[in-house]
Amino acid sequence: MNTVQASENPAQSLFQSLNVGRKSMSSTDASENRFLTLLTAQLRNQDPMNPMDNAQVTSQLAQISTVDGIERLNATLQAMGASLQSDQSMQAASLLGHSVLVPGNRLSLPQGGLASGAIELAGPADQVKVLIKDGNGIVVQSKDLGPLSSGIHRFDWDGITAGGGVAMAGDYRISIEAKRGDAKVDATALADEVVDGVVRKANDTYVRLKTGGDSTLADIRQIM
Repeated sequence: MNTVQASENPAQSLFQSLNVGRKSMSSTDASENRFLTLLTAQLRNQDPMNPMDNAQVTSQLAQISTVDGIERLNATLQAMGASLQSDQSMQAASLLGHSVLVPGNRLSLPQGGLASGAIELAGPADQVKVLIKDGNGIVVQSKDLGPLSSGIHRFDWDGITAGGGVAMAGDYRISIEAKRGDAKVDATALADEVVDGVVRKANDTYVRLKTGGDSTLADIRQIM
């Protein structure tokens, strides 16, 4: 009596064939067609004396279904990501010409006007002081803001120096000293900037600032 000899485990043969083709095929439909073709060939050529176990077939069907689900989920997430980027660009475009507060220590003093800046405290502080420095890092004025709660706080500088003189118009830099008791409180300097454009970089949307540099939408602390 002649019998058909099975040279290897049918499930192992199936997955080896799938793994060879997986690198060159990215289409879900192509993967499904390949799987069904291989499975049909296996069933047709299986050893009649040792047929494939139902559990093997069920397991293989479950695995291809899982792969199919993952690929479709990835495609959905990619579409959602593209839609989100488009929405971010539209939101950023609506900020053109608006003033925003973003992390930065620049403080601009206009001729005969007030310089406006802001700070962000991570927690409440008993003592908060803002040091205003010139381009050489020399302190020209300090402002004692007293005790402040956590969050964003604005301040103005009239351009009068610590010695009573009038500072020249231009850009200055600020640093912050904030304490609660003897403990330091984390503080971030915020710059008042004007949005001048919108740019896309990699997978994120940035607003271009009039004074130079770019900021993400997440960097914007306040819109004026």
